[in-house]
Order: sequence, then C-alpha cells, then structure tokens
Amino acid sequence: MINYRKHNEIDKQKWDDCILNSVNRRPYAFSWFLDIVSPGWDALEMNDYETVFPLPQNRKFGIHYLYQPFFAQQLGVFSREHLTEPLVEQFLQAIPSRFSFIHIHLNSMNKIDQGRYTVTPRLNHELDLIPAYETIFNGYNQNTRRNLRKALDQNLSIQRKVDPDELITLFKTNYGRKEETLKFRHYDMLRLLMTYCLKNTFSLTLGVYLPDHTLCGGVFLLRDRDRVIYHFAASDKNARENGAMFMLIDMFIKEHAGQPLILDFEGSVDPNVARFYKGFGAKEIGFNEIQINRLPGTVNRIVYFMKKLR
Repeated sequence: MINYRKHNEIDKQKWDDCILNSVNRRPYAFSWFLDIVSPGWDALEMNDYETVFPLPQNRKFGIHYLYQPFFAQQLGVFSREHLTEPLVEQFLQAIPSRFSFIHIHLNSMNKIDQGRYTVTPRLNHELDLIPAYETIFNGYNQNTRRNLRKALDQNLSIQRKVDPDELITLFKTNYGRKEETLKFRHYDMLRLLMTYCLKNTFSLTLGVYLPDHTLCGGVFLLRDRDRVIYHFAASDKNARENGAMFMLIDMFIKEHAGQPLILDFEGSVDPNVARFYKGFGAKEIGFNEIQINRLPGTVNRIVYFMKKLR
C-alpha cells in the first residue's frame, strides 16, 4: 500500500535509509537535500519506506502543485527493490488529487508509458572513470584536446577549496546577467546547499586562476558514494578563451581515473554545453520530464506561468 505523508509525518531516518540503499540512489533525494531546495516537501512511501517518492510541493493562487526544484536534476521513485514500470505507474497514480498541476523530472531508472503523460525527454551526460587515464583521454574529441593544449600554454593554475560565494559571484557577474529564472532566493539556496555538502560530504570545489591570481572559472563537485556530480560551474570570458574549464575537468579526470566512479555532468538543454560534456567522452543517459494537468479549463490560462514557479 502506498501512503501519502505530509512533511511533518515523514520519518526522515527511514527515508534516508531507503535512499542510501536504493538501487537508483541520487543525492537529490536525501531528506537534507530536499529540505534545502524544497522546504516543506511531502512524500509517498510504500511498505514502511521500502520504496519512496518525494513530492516537492507548493501553493500559489490557492492551487497546490508539484514542481522540480532548482539544483535537483532527477527525483521520482526510489526503491531498495527492483524498479518496474508498473511500480512507477502505481506511484504516479497515487499522487493525491489535491495537486492540480504536476511538472517533475523522474530519474533515469523510472520507466513509464509515455502515452499516458505529457513527456519531454531529457539527457544526462555521464563519464565512466574506471578505465585508465590514457584510455579516457583517447576518448576526448579534437576540440577538447585543442583547448587543453591552449590552456597549458596560458600559465593557469588550479586551486582547491574555492569559497562558494566566489563561485556564485563569478556566475552572477557573467552568465547570471542573462539568466532570468534564478532569483536572489535561489542563489541563497545554492550557497546553503554547497556549504552543507562541503562540510558534511566528500564534495569539493575547484578553481582556475589567471597568472595574476584572478579566478576565471570554477566548479562545485557534489560527491555521493560512486558518483561525482558536476553540480554548479561558473566562468568568465577569459575561461572561454583560454580553455580553463577543459583544463580543470581534465585534471579531475586524471586524478580519479582508474577508480569505480562516475563523473556525472548533469546534462544540458543547451547544445553547446552538451557538446562540451561529450567532448570528454561522456555518454548520454535519458530521463523523463513529465507533466500532469488536472486543472479545470477556466484555470489553464495560468499553466504557462505556473511552470516557472519553483
């Protein structure tokens, strides 16, 4: 039986134990992660937290809805047992009717009948780090190799333990100027998330510096067991010209090659960014964004607006 739990009814110890031992574990689904990116999230659980489904929920204009939180790429159903399409369907059908609009990302192991929902296929990019560095390097494309040679000629340096505020400031003063969806509260959320992860997990930050010690690029890498997620990156025009981010990723690969790890680039809908990831030999892994609209016809005019609410 699937049970709906409001936020204050969730047994977070049992919840996290399920995620910890799930066959499709992702850090986004741990209770501490959800508490940061979607305060007040609700949940579905089955068989005393053997299988769970986070429900990041909110309410606007009297309408209850589910949304995909910023900084959490994949959620959906997580289970200690084998995941099947009928099991995922059971959970989707168990979402309480009080949620009139649903716009969420399932994880890559959640298979569904795409004819039943409005589905947008999405792509993640993952690189297996088990092979030796030389083998992985042989999978780099020519553009990646060319940018690496360029970076090595620029006298750049890489440092660890970049302050989260430095990365966020670098992002805001560059790409952030064109980014319309991220608000002040989202940057605060990101800062809190990075600070928590750096203190309580094996996550790390890396920065690339110009010869004058100016930070031109950096990344926050969120590590959870055998997965290292390229979770947040920032760069300026110098980094785009001197190949700094290619150098940074190559250094991480060189240091961790031969280990049972996956470098998870998180994918991108931007074809240029996706090309950057694939240049290191990353493979495409699909997952689904789904939409379920239970709104009455008179309310559907605000659906487009609601899709932007997080």
